[in-house]
Amino acid sequence: MFKIGIGFDVHRLVEGRKCIIGGVEIEHSKGLLGHSDADVLTHAICDALLGAAGLGDIGTYFPDTDQKFKDIDSQILLKNVKEEISKFGFEIENIDSIVMAERPKINPHRAKIKAILSKTLEIEESKIGIKATTTEKLGFTGREEGIAAQAVALLTCSPHKTSPTAHTSHCG
Repeated sequence: MFKIGIGFDVHRLVEGRKCIIGGVEIEHSKGLLGHSDADVLTHAICDALLGAAGLGDIGTYFPDTDQKFKDIDSQILLKNVKEEISKFGFEIENIDSIVMAERPKINPHRAKIKAILSKTLEIEESKIGIKATTTEKLGFTGREEGIAAQAVALLTCSPHKTSPTAHTSHCG
């Protein structure tokens, strides 16, 4: 059985913060504002995976009201999401994503982003698509006020692999 999920995230660009996208710190005059490291791409992927598995969203698992997630590396969140969906018998078939930003340019960092996400998710790099686009100077991304990302995840489901500790099967 196949399950598909979509994720979307936005973070404001501000001075005095790091710009981390897909686990890669990218040199830029501004960084992304958020409770965690504000990794917009990783957050969109987390939501896509959780959505495909029918398990809610990133805010359900890692609320911005919980201080233990303050400034946390989003790769830790993604690893936890991967472990959570695995408990229910889901395996990642592929992820496709797009980052919307005028600057910084994402394409020079694409290979490193794929390598980090591949390692975190324990899947082959060929199962991860990373694209980037500008919005032709339109909207908040065009004015360089923030960065947005969208991701789609395709999961396969093997109900017989469901953890005995899982209360319900989302593979059904």
